[in-house]
Amino acid sequence: MIKRIATAVVLIPIVLLLILRAPITLVTVVTAVIALLTVQEFLKLTESYGVEPLRNPVYAFVILLFLLLLLNIGQEKPLLSTEIFGVIAAFAASIAAFVFLTIAMRRGDLRTGYPAAAAATFAIVYIALPLAMLVQLRQQWAGAFLILYLLFVVWAGDIFAYFIGRSIGRHLMSPRISPKKTWEGAVASLIASVAIGGALFYYSSSVCTKLLQWGLIERSGGMFGLERPALLPIVVLTAILNVAAQLGDLVESLIKRGAGVKDSGTLLPGHGGMLDRIDALLFAAPVLWVWAAWRVVH
Repeated sequence: MIKRIATAVVLIPIVLLLILRAPITLVTVVTAVIALLTVQEFLKLTESYGVEPLRNPVYAFVILLFLLLLLNIGQEKPLLSTEIFGVIAAFAASIAAFVFLTIAMRRGDLRTGYPAAAAATFAIVYIALPLAMLVQLRQQWAGAFLILYLLFVVWAGDIFAYFIGRSIGRHLMSPRISPKKTWEGAVASLIASVAIGGALFYYSSSVCTKLLQWGLIERSGGMFGLERPALLPIVVLTAILNVAAQLGDLVESLIKRGAGVKDSGTLLPGHGGMLDRIDALLFAAPVLWVWAAWRVVH
């Protein structure tokens, strides 16, 4: 517990400064590194399923994806609009299987080709694309605030699920996959996310004014300046994000349970690996990106 809290105390301010103050180039590079570390952990887990991963091709695919995002930076007219990024993301998800299957044809034992290509494709869709969506979201109007809102939704839900589940949780949600998760914790997670995340979004204008006064944000870049939204849509969006985050947590638990490991890695003391830390975010980020993209298009 002490290691878990200490790691969070160190990482949370860094993450917040990265989102609020860092240039988009730095955000893109750091996110790419996180994507590579997370993919590496995931591919390591697949070895427990008898898969011989296509490591270098997957790393190259991830790097290429984030290089495309870097090309979008500093342009008076962005090369990758939200609509074009959506097309590229869909194309990457659909073409990945064919790319990796083609590469797997070179293997001596063809029985290992399909499992390796399947794992590689899943790594792109499950990890790389959601993180790329976060970067593209940061490039949108009010993007920094939206990511801040997303993190508060995920963090609030995670914290309340953990402590409420431990203290009063009695009804197990999915004992085969995650023996410690309870329905009481899940309900507490939903309520906390809606209350904290929803309030942050609803009072976004006041929050941004305070952040500006404290010097944590800048007026330039069109990242802030949201008007107060209608309450009901924000409650619904926040609830959907929380459900997606909880499903993301369960999916990673399923992968680890099948691999016979407790954590995806040891990079973050008290938290396990990078995948352990961002598993909920990987499911919630695409949901928020779709909502934000719809807003941009319309």
